[in-house]
Amino acid sequence: MQKVYLNNIPRHEARRLFISRAALPRRVETVATDGALGRVTAKAAFARLSMPGYQAAAMDGIAVRAERTFGASDQAPLQLAPEEEYRAVDTGDPLPPECDAVIKVEEIQFLPGGEAEILAPAVPWQHVRPVGEDVVAGELIVPAYHRLRPADLGALLAGGVTEVAVLARPKVIIIPTGTELIPPGEPRRPGSIPDFNSAVIAAYLSEWGAEPVTGGIVPDNLERLRAAAAAAAAEGDLVIINAGSSAGREDYTARVMEELGEVLLHGVAARPGKPTVLGTIAGKPAVGLPGYPVSAYLSLEWFVRPLISGCLGQPEPERERLAAELGRRVVSEMGVEEHVRMTVGFVGGRYIANPLARGAGVTMSLVRADGMLVIPEQSLGFEQGETVELELYRPAAALRHHLLAAGSHDLIIDLLATALKEHGSKFSLSSAHLGSMGGIAAIGKGQAHLAGVHLFDPETGDYNAPYIRRLLPGLELCLVNLAYRMQGWIVPDGNPDGVKEIKDLARGKLGFVNRQKGAGTRLLFDHLLKQAGLAPGQIYGYGREEHTHLNVAAAVAAGTARAGLGILPAARAFGLGFVPLVEERYDLLMSTAFYRSGAGQSLLEVINDPSFKERVESMGGYSMREAGRLIEI
Repeated sequence: MQKVYLNNIPRHEARRLFISRAALPRRVETVATDGALGRVTAKAAFARLSMPGYQAAAMDGIAVRAERTFGASDQAPLQLAPEEEYRAVDTGDPLPPECDAVIKVEEIQFLPGGEAEILAPAVPWQHVRPVGEDVVAGELIVPAYHRLRPADLGALLAGGVTEVAVLARPKVIIIPTGTELIPPGEPRRPGSIPDFNSAVIAAYLSEWGAEPVTGGIVPDNLERLRAAAAAAAAEGDLVIINAGSSAGREDYTARVMEELGEVLLHGVAARPGKPTVLGTIAGKPAVGLPGYPVSAYLSLEWFVRPLISGCLGQPEPERERLAAELGRRVVSEMGVEEHVRMTVGFVGGRYIANPLARGAGVTMSLVRADGMLVIPEQSLGFEQGETVELELYRPAAALRHHLLAAGSHDLIIDLLATALKEHGSKFSLSSAHLGSMGGIAAIGKGQAHLAGVHLFDPETGDYNAPYIRRLLPGLELCLVNLAYRMQGWIVPDGNPDGVKEIKDLARGKLGFVNRQKGAGTRLLFDHLLKQAGLAPGQIYGYGREEHTHLNVAAAVAAGTARAGLGILPAARAFGLGFVPLVEERYDLLMSTAFYRSGAGQSLLEVINDPSFKERVESMGGYSMREAGRLIEI
């Protein structure tokens, strides 16, 4: 009989329940000090030797008896005889027994006969390192449960501690499951998914101080998963089963955990991460992670990281928090705590945050994220312009140099972000795909630094400027040309349907994939429809929307659409056909203040770089003939 979720309790309650019932054993091992970086001490470490272990010269110069130098001045220079009245020393040399001071070489004039002439007396013990100045034998170097840093290793070795007792890393066995999984390096076929989750999970575990061991891929088979789970519990301190944690007909994680141990809870009132299973297998803590990547990584952090931190006697890490203004409305469902990945930039003296894709399977949303917005379960979300608190993935100081691009998607924006870094700029760039109209609105509200726009105005035959004059009157704005690009039909290789003009799409209800409302490409398509005398309802798939040219190409490549309107590089990325249709002007909209700022000029420097222009044009379908030109609005 198929089971559904046993629980759906708040994340914090689930965490408390699991932590109260699960624990990892503490074991002690001895490791070489020079290889102990990041390890946690099992007990306090005390110095066995002093450093330095002798009175040492702290400067290059001469060692003297201080009282012999009294009376020296620039009016009455004093000459000291070599060997009898001074000894030459270098930094770190033992201080001769008869000496109690060192005079720096810069303060000495050596005469032809070897005498050292000084113009000021030495003070007893000046420029002398006493025994134990750095480390004194018997003193505490590091306490117990201390995570060893580079400087700690130096102090330990200086104090004669060449081996240190540390807490053993808890051993975590990862079981990847799913008949569809293949090793990452194997050729992919329809229906197969590379097992990248295991590598990410293992990396997180290593970062937190555990020892991950990834087992072989287990197909969706109850008996095989049961055997793998039993073996994992016998070998490790903690068992992680990735995927199969939901309530589908081939989701066996909860059943195996129940048969081999105990299910404490199945289902957490959080999104992503709801289908998480927490319990034990053969007395060992066990966690069933969802198969979707974002769900898996968040659940891992919520429930596994505190176990590892507790085992190693460490406080659980806390992220920096930041108050930011929402650039877009973020809605949520009552009764579910939602975790929304966000990009953040510093615009006009305030931090602006925009949501990224919220799907549990969108790994790239975590790659691009600057922080996380947690929407409480009793909230329906937040309105645009509202101030919210974020948990940051990057330091707030770095985000002050993070430029936000809004508006239409183009691959050049991604190249621009890379080129900024290659130019050694302190600025970074991220983009939100809002469409040209959305980009104009973001600039008008001061919620983005720049916006990509390519809006054709049928009345004037011009691009972009007419819309900006109409939508943002009175603002001091600049348009900077980035490129001219070719828009055309993205079709299967060889164009088997013979698509040449828009009327061909209406023929036989050819499957089409559109761009979202407000996108310049969508407006261009609607203009072409009007010119051809066609209605949206005559295009099969008109209501199907994607937010980027690459997503349009991906739909055609997957066979779920037969055509889409987009750019040549997107078609090339998937090995598709491309039918050129119209060249359009793609500009960057920004405030005049930003254009004149250091960030704006840094951006223009990259755009005007001949090597950048060459790289863009090499993708095909682009002309950089006017790149960087300031366009009158």
